[in-house]
Amino acid sequence: MLNQIAGLFWIIFMLVPLILLQRLLHREIQAVFLIMTRDVKLTMGIFSMLFLPGVFLHELSHFLMAKILGVRTGKFSIFPQSLPDGRLQLGYVETAKSDVVRDSLIGAAPLIVGTLFVAYVAIYRLEMRVLWDVLRNGQVDLFWMGIRALPQVRDFYVWFYLAFAVSSTMMPSHSDRHAWLELVIYVGVLFGIVLLIGAGPWMLSNIAPRISNFLSSVAVIFGLSVIVHILLVLPTALIHKLLARATGVDVA
Repeated sequence: MLNQIAGLFWIIFMLVPLILLQRLLHREIQAVFLIMTRDVKLTMGIFSMLFLPGVFLHELSHFLMAKILGVRTGKFSIFPQSLPDGRLQLGYVETAKSDVVRDSLIGAAPLIVGTLFVAYVAIYRLEMRVLWDVLRNGQVDLFWMGIRALPQVRDFYVWFYLAFAVSSTMMPSHSDRHAWLELVIYVGVLFGIVLLIGAGPWMLSNIAPRISNFLSSVAVIFGLSVIVHILLVLPTALIHKLLARATGVDVA
């Protein structure tokens, strides 16, 4: 049974550190810019420009998913603004309230599109599918040789930056997730009915493995995003500490 649901555990195992690293990296980047500029508005502007490709794709995903599902849309913005609770909103798309399924899909659109984009960069631009096959075959030395050679790939730094910007902004916001709990309840009730009528073993044998394989593939993409964030959060945190020591100014 564990094999049938292994994908669920893998995606949680990768998703949790990705969310934590994303928040940590954003905080460290904001701290660096704030110490350097001593200006909150300028820091907000620089921060939003840094993540502009990801913000644009995030909001465009909401917009296009709403159009595909026939949900009315309103204003579209990719310019940052401060919220009353002190958080920074990098962009937004106004959509009309719909049913729970369509609202959930519109909210999940940035995560779906962002994951597909990172997969495209990894597979077709950075040729990481070859590295993955080498690693699975146990050729660790050859794998690390390939990793060291990655910067020599054409436009590597452009694609690395885009993968970072997109993966760091693809997580749905609190407002994006407003319909998810209701959908989970409905799915849970439906699953309970399926179990009651005795279809559980059939689903576990025929459907669960396919879902598990799909989730495992998504978990690999999340894992790549985790690696990207780790590579960036460590030097950013070091720059933060050095600037704080040099200027005598720090940001909590």
